[in-house]
This record gives sequence, C-alpha cells and structure tokens, in this order.
Amino acid sequence: MVFCMPIRGLSRLFWVISASLIAVTRASAASVPIDMADLDNHGSACEDFYQYACGGWIARAEIPQDRPEWSRGFATINRENEELLRGALEQYATAGDSLTGEKRQLGAFYASCMDESTIEKGSLAALQRRLAVVEVIKDARALAVQVARYHLEGATALFSFGSGQDSKNSSEQIGDADQGGLSLPDRDYYLDGSKRFAEIRTAFSKHVESMFTLFGESKDQARADAAVVLAIETDLAKVSADKVSRRDPNAMYNRLNRTGLVGLAPTFDWDTYFATLGYPKLSAINVDVPLFFTGMDKMLRKLSFNDLRTYLRWHLIHSSASALGRSFVQEDFNFTGKALTGQPELQPRWKRCVNSTLHAMAEPVGKVFVEKKFSPQAKIEAQAMINAVELAMADRLTALDWMDSATREQAATKLNRVVNSIGYPDKWRNFSGLKVDRGSYFSNRQVASVFNSRFYLDKIGKPVDRTDWFMPPSMVNAYYSADNNKMVFPAGILQAPFYQEGRPASINYGGIGMVMGHELTHGFDDQGRKFDASGNLRDWWSPVVGKEFDQRAECVVNQYSKYVAVDDVHVNGKLTLGENLADLGGIRLAYKAWEKNHADTANEVAGFTPSQQFFIGYAQTWCNKQRPEMARLRATTDPHSPARFRVNGPLSNFDEFAKAFSCKDGTPMAPANRCRVW
Repeated sequence: MVFCMPIRGLSRLFWVISASLIAVTRASAASVPIDMADLDNHGSACEDFYQYACGGWIARAEIPQDRPEWSRGFATINRENEELLRGALEQYATAGDSLTGEKRQLGAFYASCMDESTIEKGSLAALQRRLAVVEVIKDARALAVQVARYHLEGATALFSFGSGQDSKNSSEQIGDADQGGLSLPDRDYYLDGSKRFAEIRTAFSKHVESMFTLFGESKDQARADAAVVLAIETDLAKVSADKVSRRDPNAMYNRLNRTGLVGLAPTFDWDTYFATLGYPKLSAINVDVPLFFTGMDKMLRKLSFNDLRTYLRWHLIHSSASALGRSFVQEDFNFTGKALTGQPELQPRWKRCVNSTLHAMAEPVGKVFVEKKFSPQAKIEAQAMINAVELAMADRLTALDWMDSATREQAATKLNRVVNSIGYPDKWRNFSGLKVDRGSYFSNRQVASVFNSRFYLDKIGKPVDRTDWFMPPSMVNAYYSADNNKMVFPAGILQAPFYQEGRPASINYGGIGMVMGHELTHGFDDQGRKFDASGNLRDWWSPVVGKEFDQRAECVVNQYSKYVAVDDVHVNGKLTLGENLADLGGIRLAYKAWEKNHADTANEVAGFTPSQQFFIGYAQTWCNKQRPEMARLRATTDPHSPARFRVNGPLSNFDEFAKAFSCKDGTPMAPANRCRVW
C-alpha cells in the first residue's frame, strides 16, 4: 500500500491512514540508527537479505489483535500520528462551540462519531428515511436520480464517476466514467473458481443476508435478496476489466464524451443522472472501460426494478455500516475484517473515528498535524535530498547505453520539469462551506462526502489546478502524478524511520531517499514513461528504445512472477511491474545520490560500513508480518510486491549490494542473471 502508483483519476483514488502498518520494537526505530535486535544474527545477507535484516524483529513481533498486519517500518510514525490526532480531536470535541472554523468542524465531526449512544438510538431510522425514496423506484428516471445521489454520498452503485485530467491534454479537467458497483475487493473474487474464492463468496452471501436481517427483513427474504446482490455483482464483474489490463493508460483512455457514453448504455437515463449530480450540461468525459458500460446496459435491460431496489438497498447499508449501531458495525467487521483480512478484533472506537475524520476533512486534519509535528528543517533537507536524487537520475540518463540521443533528450526534459511538493500543499483547501454538527454521525458522513464529491466535480471544464494534493499531509506515504509530472511527499512520511535529523545520511537515504527515487522512477516506469514532460499521454520514445525498455521490463516480470506470495499464490509480475520497476530504480538512485554526496565523510555504525548501513536502513523499513488472509488479499489486489520481495528483489539486481556484503556470484542475492532497467 505504501507508495502510490501514478495517479490517473480521482475516481480511482483511495487512501487511509496506513492503519495496519504499526509495529512493536524493543527500542524505538527513531532512537538508534540500527537496532541490532532486529537483525537475524544467524542469517546470511547473501542468502536472504530480508531475513538477515528483519529476522530478529519477525521472531519477536506479534500482530496486534485489531490489525491484519504489522510492520516495523511504519511503527513509530503511525503510532505517534494516531495519538497526536486523537489528542487534538478530543480537545476540539470537548471545547465544542467555543471554537470557530475548521477546529470547530473537526471537533463536531469527531464528537458525533464517538457518540455511540446517539448513533445506537437514531442511525437506523436515518438509514430507513434515506432508503424510503429508493424503495419506490419504478422507472429509469428514479433509478438515475438515486445512483447520482449515491455517488455524491460515497455509496457504490453500478459504476463510478469522478473527475480527472484528459490524458492527452493534461491542462483540461474532464469527467471520468469507470467500472464499479462491486462490494468485494476485485472481480476475481466473483469469477475465480478456486476453493478460497468460493469460500469468500459463500461468506459474503451470508454476510449480506445477516445485514439485511439486521435491517429488518425476514430470514427468507434476506437470503433471497443476498442471492440477488451476488448475481448482479457477478454480472458486473464479468464485464469489468482485470487489474493488469487497467495498467495500460492507452487502453484506459477513451474520450467518448457524453454522446459516446450514452451510446454505450442508452438504457440508463444519463440526462437525469447528470442533472441530479448538478451538472446537466456536462459533456467532456473519458470512459475508462467501454465494454463495462455496454455490459451494464445489457444487464439493466433484463433486471427488474425490484432487483435493482434490492441491489441499491444493499449498497447503502454496506456503505453506511460504520455509521450505524453496534450490531451493524460488528457484522460488517465479521466479514470485511475477519473473513477478508483475518483481523481478530475490531479497532477501538477512537481509532476508527480518527480515520473517519481524516477521510472527511483530510486537509484540515493535515493542517493540525503540520502545525504540531512537522519540522521546517525536514522540508529543507528533503528538498536537498530530492535534488540529489534527481541529479542521480540525470547521470543515469547519460550513462544508459540502450537509449538513443533523441529519447534521452526528451527524458531529460521530463526530468527537469518534475515538480516537487513537500510536507503540505502550497494552498490549503477551503472547508468553510462544510456544515457538520455534533448531532448525527450518519448525516455528517453524507454531508462531508457530498462536499468533497462536489469539490472535485466542480473542476470539470475548468483549468487544471496543479497545486491540488490527492493525499492528506499526515499520511505516511508518497505519490507521483503522471498527469502533472509531480511528486508529493507528505509531512507524515518525513519522520523516522524514513528520515531523522542528525541520523547518518546513509540510513536517511536508504529510507526516505529510496522513497524519493521510487517516486521519481514512476515517471519512467512502464506506465509513467508513456506520459511526456507536460503530463500528456504521448509516445515520445523511438521504436527501438521502446522495444529495448519493454524487453528489460519483461525480465522484471519474469523475476517477480517466480516469487511465492503466500501458500500457492505467486506474485503477479505483470500487476506489480510498475512498483517493482520503481523499487529497482529507487534503490539505485538513492544509493548513487548518497554515494556522490556523503560517502566520503561516512563512518561505521555498529560495525557496519556506510554502504551496509544504507541497505540495512532500507530493508528494515519493510520488516512486516501479515495474517494469511491479508497476505492473500494483498497478492490478489495490491500492485506492490510483498515486503520480502520489495527488499530481496531490487537488491539482488544491484551490483553495489553484492559488493557491500561480499556476496559471491551465484548466491541468491547475487544471481548470475540480473535485471537492469534504470
């Protein structure tokens, strides 16, 4: 989940507070450069470097009961961030109306989330009132009205719609119609015939049945309605594009505009849909997966309105579950937590409310975080490190013998025009128009969702604002936007163990330096390389050089496809290609930047040479434990490789690593055949 893929459209953006990556260590990751207890003293760096760097931690760490996974690398940051935000939000909630502006809004939203008594008494009635207009849908117009309202309110229904840049004219903001309408994490959960997926489908049907029963349906009716939901979602899954094909930006670019969208799915009342959204004249639209809308239209022609009402009823119950009473919350967790991820216990209420407040008001929460936690020195040093990493990429472009001069020149132009945003946005969003109170958490969530939906939809037809952030400043993550040729490093990740003032540069570069190199490489991975310096989808590579790149990338696909993620599930080398390329490039760029600027003045730490410190610092940010269910979920849906292979994969291709640990050729970490791209 850490390090985002190139962002293509806001309708496909999803983020959380990195809630499952906190770790327990004997000593704080921020207190010592290298915690010797986390190493495996009996392991071999040349056999399995991940085990060597993390074996002690893996043997000692336990996954908390309210988490599906546990990680050393994000421990201190996430634990402190959650506690800091909790303290601030509780303070604002207690102060109540004595505060003004965003702090009052934050306090009211958080207080409504924490008020379990009021939620228990009134939330089901609020849900029933909202569903009253759904239960009387009898024609295409009424259906379109409710689908539009669902989309504004953050509920899934049939498809998804948002805003994004025109991939071939990145200065233009247009609508983005995409596949959607599923409850399970991916189409494979509906279509894969293996035992594991069949078991999940059975559990899902029972879960839907239980939720309908809690809503007030009889057992027989709930069972029948659950079957309807699964049948409709299976039909939608059948016409959905798979994860790998969705990685091709050319395949996802279909500027058909409104006329083309209507032609694909004429049964759906698009005029009413866009009017209900509030944009009756909206015309500029990209349709990510045209075949999905053709298939959806066929499905709509055969479905009864009774079945469509059942489907919509489910999706509002499903999306509202965390804002309902305890029985709904627990049943929702029994499936989404226990069955899908293996997490034994529900998180404490305060953690869920911190996350919910962050999701509703990302930048106001981020502003509080920055004021209380972010070091101005971190921003200065981060910019210096980014500059060093970019210079390392410039050196690599010059040295590549497989790139011709024309392509190299355009690559250099793209590199020189990369924009960096560090810590927090240059311009904060205005949330003064968001009206929340301390009364109804159910209502507050809907109001916040509509407010945020309209913020992005309002951008359609207007000049692109390249200062926008797609991630909260408190988040422990980073991303590269191909449309904007822009890297973003939130304040949340500019902390130990990724970065710490006064720590040896070797370890900082192995941590945050690698993140910087990773994101920069996304501009030149198998997806990012298809966008030019202005963020436009354009083939600027000469045919010979493009073919050479593809051959080198295929080496990476083959390498990672051999790795076993969990049980008999292999890493999907095609799905994870972009992130694997970014890891390979990131480690090289960070190492070269450190070597050029700091290697001459570096000293040994704990008996390790400066080069060894760099690689240990990198590896130890990824020490990780997962429950089997979570490991399978990640292997199915995550474009990132498992932690072990995010360490061993790139390092086994890196000559400098083998040299640092004196690994002989032919050992697992120094194989004879190595993949080389950047």
